[in-house]
Amino acid sequence: MADAASRDRWQHTASLMALLANCHRDAKKSRAFRPKDFHPFEKSRRSQSERKPPKVGIGVLKQVFVDRRPLSATE
Repeated sequence: MADAASRDRWQHTASLMALLANCHRDAKKSRAFRPKDFHPFEKSRRSQSERKPPKVGIGVLKQVFVDRRPLSATE
């Protein structure tokens, strides 16, 4: 029951966030946002297996987090 209440509150919040984002977007440059774009409980359109892995090596993590170089300097 607590899960249902949490989902209901998030549905309300996601609807408001989509409304606000749509008010401030450029209609010519981007698609309209939907509440599920902001809802943390909604499943993503792609499953984990369909997502493409990143195309950068693990060395980028060292450069960013250990050496503290900005990402633009690594490219």
